[in-house]
Amino acid sequence: MAKIRGAVVVDKERCKGCNVCVVTCPTNTLSLAREVNSKGYNFAYMENPEACIGCANCAVVCPDSVITVYKVKLQDA
Repeated sequence: MAKIRGAVVVDKERCKGCNVCVVTCPTNTLSLAREVNSKGYNFAYMENPEACIGCANCAVVCPDSVITVYKVKLQDA
């Protein structure tokens, strides 16, 4: 059976760094960047991409709808 890994894409320029997605993530995949976007906000990013299971909790709770989650099928090694 093929394994699934998630991939989170954050619109960095629209992210306000509210941290809701970070605390909602069950696998501690997301974190806030030390860098800021053009509006001065620390944006969310995938700190531990290998941990993402593609549950999309982050996208569901994002108040600004700036997160998209993709599921990627991994090939058996």
